[in-house]
Amino acid sequence: MRMDGRNVWKLVGLAGVVGVAATGALAARAERKRRAYTPDEVRSQLHARFAQATAAADLPRVELIEVKPTLRERVSGLFRRVRRQGEK
Repeated sequence: MRMDGRNVWKLVGLAGVVGVAATGALAARAERKRRAYTPDEVRSQLHARFAQATAAADLPRVELIEVKPTLRERVSGLFRRVRRQGEK
């Protein structure tokens, strides 16, 4: 098979399509893995990483306090719960 200009561009285009598909597949897998965690698990992992970083750097430890959700977050959570109950 001769490699003329047309075939080279076909191969370049095919390689681009394969690259885009592979990138999309990796992004989708990373998104599924990220969404597998509950917010409490993410929070606890961040707290653990923060504790490791401050221990490694010998910095004074900062006490983390619980932050109340804002009115907007509470209302949107209420709507989300009502919507989920309506779907069942």
